[in-house]
This record gives sequence, C-alpha cells and structure tokens, in this order.
Amino acid sequence: MVFSSWRAKVAAALLIGELGLIPAYFAKDAPRSGQAMHLTLRTRLQPLKAGTEWQEATLREDISTNEAAIIICDMWDNHWCAGAAKRVVVLAKKMVPVLDAARGHGIVIIHAPSETMDFYKDFAQRKRMLEIPKVDPPPIVNIARPPLPIDDSDGGCDTTPPDTEHTAWKHENSIISIHDGDFISDDGNEVYSLLQQRGIKNLFVMGVHTNMCILNRTFAIRHMTERGIRCILVRDLTDSLYNPKDAPHVSHEAGTELVIEYIEQNYCPTVLSRDLVSALRGSATASRN
Repeated sequence: MVFSSWRAKVAAALLIGELGLIPAYFAKDAPRSGQAMHLTLRTRLQPLKAGTEWQEATLREDISTNEAAIIICDMWDNHWCAGAAKRVVVLAKKMVPVLDAARGHGIVIIHAPSETMDFYKDFAQRKRMLEIPKVDPPPIVNIARPPLPIDDSDGGCDTTPPDTEHTAWKHENSIISIHDGDFISDDGNEVYSLLQQRGIKNLFVMGVHTNMCILNRTFAIRHMTERGIRCILVRDLTDSLYNPKDAPHVSHEAGTELVIEYIEQNYCPTVLSRDLVSALRGSATASRN
C-alpha cells in the first residue's frame, strides 16, 4: 500500500488519526529553508477497525535537513548480555557512514548513552547541551501502550547460559565518534529543549534495544511521540533484547522484526539507513540544480 497523491495522503492521515495509531505525519507545516530529503517510510495500518489484520503501508515524505536530528540510543561500550554486546559492535560499524553522511548535510547528532553522563561531564558537547535554555514540554498526547509481541520478562538475553544483569557500561562505544558539533544527553527534557531551540520536528532514532530503551527512555520514541515530535526509527540500525526460548519462540532476528512492526503499528514509521543516505545524496543533488 503506497500513499503518494495528496488525496491519498489526506485520507490516510484521517484514518490514522481516527484509529489513534500514530501522529498524522502528513498534517504539518511546509519545511523551512534547507535541503529536502525525499524519504520512503514504512508504517502499518489496520483497515478494519473491528479486525485484527494489519497491512504494511509505504509513505512518501519530504523532510528538510535542518528540521531533522538523529539520536543514538544506548550504544554502550559494553553490555551485561554478551550476545547484545557483540551485536552492538556490528551496529556501531554500520552507523558510522550514516552519521557521517548526516553530519555532512547539517543534521544534528545527539549521543544518548544513558547512565554515563558523569563520564562526559567535561566534554564540550555535554556542556553545550546543558547550556540550552529549558523549554517546558506540552501536555502529553495519550497514546495506547499495548503489550509487546515478545516476552522479555527474563531480561531478554540470548546468551547460553544466560548472563547476570549488571551495569557493564561506562560510555558510548568508541567505534562511534563524537564530533565537535554533536550533543550528548540522556535526558528527555534536555533533548526536547534542543529540538525546540533548533526548530527540529523530526527525530531519527537508532540504537538499542527496540523493546526497552528505544521505546521507554525519556528521549526516545514513546516520550518524544507523546510530546509531538515526529519520530522515525531507523529499522536496520537497531536490535532487540530477546531470547528465542521465550514467547513467541521465534529467532532473535524475527523477534526484533516483531517489535519493529509493533512500533510501526502504534508509534511511528521506520526507514532503512540506505534510504536515508540515498535521500541525503538526493538532497545534495537537488540543491545544486
């Protein structure tokens, strides 16, 4: 299902708003001056209100580079679950060229390695975040929080035998560079204030874990969506904390995909990193024409 025409977008926005699934991504102000990224986003719609069937839908969205930011969620140097720690290293290597491309087009990068702010207290990128005047967020939009499609009640670690939960992280994974113009925070109010100061309406979210921090951190999808920020999950730059021995007893990768689909159904659309980079390259070409 693809929405590209104006009439189809309006109809889809009304349907989405009526069902209370996600914010109406089409009902927005025109982008401020900047390079327009022509993005292909994925979401899920429920055509029949009384039914249980969800259909994948594709959205065509134009987003200005100066109205966009990327937040990197909890990509720590280590994790108590060995399997999760190994997958973070793989993700970090995949993130680097995407972040470099985004910086090259003026997109704000926010590093959010939770519970490590003491490590960064003397970093200029942390101090700059603390200097931003605080903006009180608006009243939250109440969005339903249906149960997750996976059971992570045991912590979700797929290492055999399971590792013991403990605080294993001290800072962000060193594969990911923190550049001069970046910001560091693990506080939703700080992040919201930065977005408001810069006129940023769209927050691309990448990192871990989809069923935990990506959803529940104050700077991440649920809280930012409830405060009117249009979030977009970069779905191939994330991972879940899920053990296949638990329900619904699927592979780790399939469990991650189930949570991604849950996010698409209830909170925000997703994008592939290659499509984001391609859109950035397209915006550069368009700006030269």
